[in-house]
Amino acid sequence: MKRIVFATGNADKMKEIRMILSDLGMEILSMKEAGVDPDIMEDGKTFEENAMIKAETVAKYLPDDIILADDSGLEIDYLNKEPGVYSARYMGEDTSYDIKNKELLRRLEGVPDEKRTARFVCAIAAVFPNGEKEAVRATIEGYIGHEIRGEHGFGYDPIFFVPEYGCSTAELTPEQKNAISHRGKGLRLMRQIMEEK
Repeated sequence: MKRIVFATGNADKMKEIRMILSDLGMEILSMKEAGVDPDIMEDGKTFEENAMIKAETVAKYLPDDIILADDSGLEIDYLNKEPGVYSARYMGEDTSYDIKNKELLRRLEGVPDEKRTARFVCAIAAVFPNGEKEAVRATIEGYIGHEIRGEHGFGYDPIFFVPEYGCSTAELTPEQKNAISHRGKGLRLMRQIMEEK
């Protein structure tokens, strides 16, 4: 049976990925579960470049598997699309998201709602055993709230508000979030490509 190996060590991401791709009928492993943990230099200038760097690196170790990788982040229009491709490394890789979220809220103090527009971006790259490569991009539009809210989700979810729900993505159930999220949309786009292969 074909396996999908996802180039991430993020347990929260793996939970989302397994939920969204569960009906593919394939084993879905993180790269660590597949016994691979390479040093990956994410030096791309775009989400797509970084996702492909991850997928290609892991594919060298596991040429018989379908390798998927994502690169995702938060773009805040008022802050010139920061933190962007540096979302995970914003203020340092080991800085907690609680601190990152508080700093972004501080930088947006006094900024009116109409200027707090933002989006989550997710690029998903795939390397197939035959050497073919694909990449897709998906987004979810919203705005940065004025406070940290919600217990679900992870990362920047507690400060990212979705207008149609009137709450942060951290206040949505995992099912609600996966239905509208950047990663959910991106994985569904990639799933269509995989089903056509």
